[in-house]
Amino acid sequence: MIYENNSVKELKIAYVGGGSRGWAWTLMNDLAKTRDMSGTVYLYDIDFKAAQNNEVIGNQFPGDNWNYKAVKAAEEVMTGADFVIVSILPGTFDEMESDVHATEKYGIYQSVGDTAGEGGFFRALRTVPMMREIAANVRRYCPHAWVINYTNPMAVCIGALYREFPEIRAYGCCHEVFGTQSLLSNALEEMEGIADVSRQDIAVNVVGVNHFTWFSSAYYRNKDIFEVYARFIDKYYDSGYSKKGLDHWKKDTFANNARVRMDLFRCFGYIAAAGDRHLAEFMDFEDYLIDCKKWMFGLTPVSWRKENLKERLARSERLLSGEAWTLRESGEEGTLQMRALLGLDTMVTNINMPNRGQISNLPYGAVVECNAVFRDGSLTPVMAGEIPESIYPLISRAGRENEATLDAAFSLDLGYAYEKFAELNMLKSLKTEEKQELFETMYRNTEGYLGVYKK
Repeated sequence: MIYENNSVKELKIAYVGGGSRGWAWTLMNDLAKTRDMSGTVYLYDIDFKAAQNNEVIGNQFPGDNWNYKAVKAAEEVMTGADFVIVSILPGTFDEMESDVHATEKYGIYQSVGDTAGEGGFFRALRTVPMMREIAANVRRYCPHAWVINYTNPMAVCIGALYREFPEIRAYGCCHEVFGTQSLLSNALEEMEGIADVSRQDIAVNVVGVNHFTWFSSAYYRNKDIFEVYARFIDKYYDSGYSKKGLDHWKKDTFANNARVRMDLFRCFGYIAAAGDRHLAEFMDFEDYLIDCKKWMFGLTPVSWRKENLKERLARSERLLSGEAWTLRESGEEGTLQMRALLGLDTMVTNINMPNRGQISNLPYGAVVECNAVFRDGSLTPVMAGEIPESIYPLISRAGRENEATLDAAFSLDLGYAYEKFAELNMLKSLKTEEKQELFETMYRNTEGYLGVYKK
């Protein structure tokens, strides 16, 4: 890369999972809007045809500051890379269908199934060997690159990268916190008449693990938002709150009325900062998932994801045929983070990274979600202090399950993996024989991606 006139040229970005029909287009959109960086994005995917399609699509995006090139070899994609983007689907939606729906036979339902519980566990078994290979290639070809991961289960993926290559410079991005910051902006408008507050103006202290993140404090200028949020919840607790209408959650599989977040605040006194669908999976099954309609959120069936993939494939064909892309505000921060790491700006935002003492009462080295400062060539966690006593047991349990899942995946031993699977909080109501049967079923359903594990 070359610094010239307050800009950075000839950057090399390696995109692992570059055939993506979602995150890849978002990255292309955001790079096209960034005028002080330019270079080449190398697209690497086990589906090389998908990467080739994205090469064509990327090179049709507005602007001329970025080139896109599909490549087949890890050596070519990573050698000399300044940034490595990781956005992969471990397996197919057929495997995810097993992750999410296999437990329904036992009366256990999952709203997402990609992070916590049995769905997240088996997804991790498939993903961790891939992450180890990626980390090994970073060590071999671009050891000083910044690695930005978007793949779930986020905490386990980041943990795998660091276990395989302890010197890696990797972190994970998740936008769940942004939605809760926006909810607090709405609370300020509803309860205080303070309009047009951007989510970035809400200063929060972030603690927790990915998809089970909390705010231990929240301020707008000098105003403590906890008191405002409490009154907001008193007003909307029964009906829930949504700017798109109170029935919107029935139509949009990703929508909710924030009632889980409201209830968790009432129960524990701190602001749960992920979406309701994710939060529910970290609690006991009978808390929210057993009656999700009461709490005004839905379960996302994998059948919906399969239909959505058909729509994205159709859009890919239209883009290949020359349909114009209109640049938009994506709400993502990846390119802003890259700019800051290159010294073009400074920013503070939430990321996933190993605990270096920023959360003082969680284990050192465990992957946590917290704020961090991005500046020229450095990424420094913000010291968040202790997790408050009322929510510590919940977050600590989630962190232990992440570490146990990582241990199971690194062992490559299905017997040991079953032991950790059987300890999952989501499965505590099942009998031993039911856990064994479920594990065998989920293994058989995804066996094609678990060949490295010994029985």
